Amino acid sequence: MTVITVHGGARNAVSDSLTMIGRSVRLSRRNVDTLVMSIVLPLLMMALFVNVFGGAINTGTEYINYVVPGIILLCTGYGASATAMSVAHDMTSGMVDRLRSLPIRSSAVLTGHVVASVARNLLSTTVVVGAAVVMGFRPDATVADWTLAAGLLLLYVLALSWLAAGLGVIAKSVESASTLSFLMLFLPYLSSAFVPTHTMPSFLHAVSENQPITPVIETVRGLLTGTPIGGTGQVALAWCVGLLVCSFTFAVWLFRRRTHG
Repeated sequence: MTVITVHGGARNAVSDSLTMIGRSVRLSRRNVDTLVMSIVLPLLMMALFVNVFGGAINTGTEYINYVVPGIILLCTGYGASATAMSVAHDMTSGMVDRLRSLPIRSSAVLTGHVVASVARNLLSTTVVVGAAVVMGFRPDATVADWTLAAGLLLLYVLALSWLAAGLGVIAKSVESASTLSFLMLFLPYLSSAFVPTHTMPSFLHAVSENQPITPVIETVRGLLTGTPIGGTGQVALAWCVGLLVCSFTFAVWLFRRRTHG
C-alpha cells in the first residue's frame, strides 16, 4: 500500500510539473517581445564587439572565435532575467494562491518556469551560433567537443534559471525582479567574455578570475576552438554543479517559506 502511494505521488508530481511546463512554454510563445529581445540583444552585442571593437582587441586569434562563447553566456543572462520577472508576476498576481486551492502542487510553477527558460536559451543559443557562423565564426570542434560544451552550458543554464526563479520569489514586483537579476546581466562583462583577463586592472583581474563565468567561458571556448583547457573544465563543472545545488535549494526554500509562511 505504501509503494502505491509513493508511486502515485511521483506520478502526480510529474503530471503537475508537465502541466506547468506546458503553461510556461505557452506564455513564452505569447510574450514575443521578451523572446525576441533575448535573441536580438546578444546578436547586437556580438555585431558591436566584432565589427566595432574587434579590430582593436588582440586575443591571439580571430576575435569572433574568441567572443562567441561569451555572447552565448550573455544570452543565458537575458533569459534568466526574463525567468525572474515571470516568476515574480506569478507570485504577485495571485496565480500561486489560486493554485493552492487546486489539486496541483503549486511548487511545480517553478519547475515550469525553469524548463521554459532552458527551452528559450536553447532557441537563442542556436540562433546566436548560426548568426556567428554567418559572420565568420569557425569552430574547430569534434562531435564529442560539441557534446561536452552543450552539457556544460545546460548545467549553467539550469543553475542560473533556478537562481533567477529564487530571485523572482523574493521580488515584490516584476520591476524589482528585473533589478535583482541585473547582476546576472552584468557579471559576464567582468569575465573573459570579451577581453583576456590579464588586460584588466589588478583588482578587476582578481574578480574575473574568481567567479563562475570565466572558467565556463574558457572551457566552452577551448572545446569549440580546439585549444587546451587544462584543469579549467573541472573548475567550471564544480562551479556549475555547486551553483545548481545552491540555487535549487535557495529557490525551493524561499518558495515554501513565502507560500506556507
